[in-house]
Amino acid sequence: MPRFATVPDATARYEVIPQQFVHKLDPDEVLLTGWRKTGPDTYEVTARRPQTHSFYLSGNGGYDPLLFAETVRQLLPLLSHAAYGVPLGHQLIWDDFTYSMDAAAMEATDPGIPVRLVVRCTAVTRRSSHASAIVLHAEAYQGSRRLGEARTRFTVHSRAVYQRLRGAYGDAQRAMANAVLPGLPLHARRVGRVSPYDVVLSPDAATGRWQLCVDTGHPVLFDHPVDHVPGMLLLEAARQATQAMADPLPVVPVTMHTEFHRYIELDAPCWVEVEALPADPSGRCRVRVSMRQHETVCCVADVTVERAPGSFPLPVLASREAAPALV
Repeated sequence: MPRFATVPDATARYEVIPQQFVHKLDPDEVLLTGWRKTGPDTYEVTARRPQTHSFYLSGNGGYDPLLFAETVRQLLPLLSHAAYGVPLGHQLIWDDFTYSMDAAAMEATDPGIPVRLVVRCTAVTRRSSHASAIVLHAEAYQGSRRLGEARTRFTVHSRAVYQRLRGAYGDAQRAMANAVLPGLPLHARRVGRVSPYDVVLSPDAATGRWQLCVDTGHPVLFDHPVDHVPGMLLLEAARQATQAMADPLPVVPVTMHTEFHRYIELDAPCWVEVEALPADPSGRCRVRVSMRQHETVCCVADVTVERAPGSFPLPVLASREAAPALV
């Protein structure tokens, strides 16, 4: 992805971000703190980098790449509503999402220094008075340190159009009620997790394949009712599948390119499969994670990993069979 930058206008004021503009019910999950327009289809957004987080926190205390991904994800609803006239209640649909983290940026730094996101929107198409599709490019900085970059394309649909697209699956409350109960998860340590409640893969007899473990009660991944498996859960599944393949070597997904082909429904099993890809030009390991439901590939993520800097073994936990059942 090409790098770009803008010269900050010190006189421009950052606008306060209403919580509903990032589609989060829990205020503690709101990562964006302010935004301002810097030019035609260009923006600056400030964000916080929490010192601790209940879910997005790397084992070595550095910057979790998926916290960066969630920060960028929140840009989609923010700019849709604040800059492109999209009414609240419209649905945003991911087509693809790519991020790349600079390895040095993942080391622990002062969390009190805010993150600055330099954002450029291209290929903006409009329907009536609001945007209907946007390609969003973002670069992130913390002080003088460049953290990484991301690109995503998403589309916007009114409630009526979305209901026609989703049909009987468009009722979030019903979809949540009909969700397949999560299976027994993999051992948390194997997928780079401490808590078994944060594991999103269940074991399967086939090598390199797992069942997606969907806990609709998870307070971060299911902050509010949804009618399908959330995109951030799929990114987490790709991360955990990659770590499971690398186990016991701790790795970090420094780059991930994800394509979303079909919705993954809550009422049927989804299978997560991993295959090795050729190394990238720098010699880093790469894998492809495919997520399949009803014999159809719904989501594919190509993941590039590096060994976790300053990594240390995660604590050994009791087996999942000794833990209370997930509901």
